[in-house]
Amino acid sequence: MQNIIEKVEDWAAEKIKENKPIYGGDIAQSHVLIFESGRKYFLKSGVYNDRMFPTEANSLIELSRSNTIRVPRVLIVEPEFLLIEYIEPGQKVSSFFEEFGRQFAEMHHFKAKYFGLFEDNFIGHTPQQNIPQSNQATNWTKFYFEKRLLFQFKLAESRGLSSSFLNNSFKLLENKIESILKTDDALPVLLHGDLWSGNYLADKNGNPVLIDPAVYYGHREADLAMTKVFGGFSPSFYSAYDEAFPLADGYEYRENIYKLYHILNHLNLFGMSYQAQAVNLIQRYL
Repeated sequence: MQNIIEKVEDWAAEKIKENKPIYGGDIAQSHVLIFESGRKYFLKSGVYNDRMFPTEANSLIELSRSNTIRVPRVLIVEPEFLLIEYIEPGQKVSSFFEEFGRQFAEMHHFKAKYFGLFEDNFIGHTPQQNIPQSNQATNWTKFYFEKRLLFQFKLAESRGLSSSFLNNSFKLLENKIESILKTDDALPVLLHGDLWSGNYLADKNGNPVLIDPAVYYGHREADLAMTKVFGGFSPSFYSAYDEAFPLADGYEYRENIYKLYHILNHLNLFGMSYQAQAVNLIQRYL
């Protein structure tokens, strides 16, 4: 840690007065660094994979390119640490979720030519495959099934976290995936990739801020489904979103197939307690 502190002090050209640990995350160690001048920065360190911080930095930069929702500025990125802008948290104003929904809809207008991203990154500790094969780059169903669902399922199998019931259910799901994901608006738009209540905050003015992304370009329904995996946001978030960027018919039907990716990831991250939930989501389509 001392080596990191010295690098940051060299970059800032001043000494750190206080190093305050922030508790609650399970992926990296987090600290607020307070310099002698009073400047504050946010430091993340202590991950097991030297690609995690560079890809997180690229995700933050990609989100900032949309110029829609505030994200922390990347200041220094190295394999062993990430230094970003410290955003002083504040209280959510009464219009917070309405504004958040509108801004999120605006972010989903930021498009790319192909599904995926120029690099693979991470969803939690789990690798997230983003670089598409030629038949996946313009085919959302193939991209989502192969790079998201199938990858997580095979990872669970390799870790002994599957079962004959999950295996059989998944095979039946594969036969139906084309009809499940059939939609006319599957365009590659910018996704946060891992948006739940722990990955946003309100700044001191009450404005939305996105943090800890797992960015790629995909169908916007996947981003919205993730917001509902752990209970969802305020109804005003969804109504404001739908008013700004109406969802296609059948979204409610497809929502659970997008939740499945994150439940399979939680199965791989946290173990067998998530297997029944994964099976339940699959069974809704069989």
